[in-house]
Amino acid sequence: MVSSVLPFSLGSIAGTVLWALALYLGFSPVADRVIDGCQRWIHSLKTNAQASTRLNRPGQTEAQMAAASLLSVVPFLALGGVAHYGLSFSLGGSWAVSLGIIAFMVGGVYELGRQSGQAE
Repeated sequence: MVSSVLPFSLGSIAGTVLWALALYLGFSPVADRVIDGCQRWIHSLKTNAQASTRLNRPGQTEAQMAAASLLSVVPFLALGGVAHYGLSFSLGGSWAVSLGIIAFMVGGVYELGRQSGQAE
């Protein structure tokens, strides 16, 4: 009954999210650039919309950063979906999710090592 309502299975959603997180962590310098680009885009939209008034509330920059972070996940979700469905069609659904878990762990270890290397 649930599968007729939802076009996607929970396994494919979980696999897509796992691959998106793995790519987000594995390509974190790219993710930082995407966040900066989204923040500049949101800022330009805001300045175009408020060209006549220059009111700058204290919480606006934090809200812009949060919106930019949320928008920056969208390309990684798309790439994660491509990776998951590509592996699902070639190896099978369970392999796609298993490899997504492994890629997520490897990406997390890489990100911890990268941050530790920058701190030194």
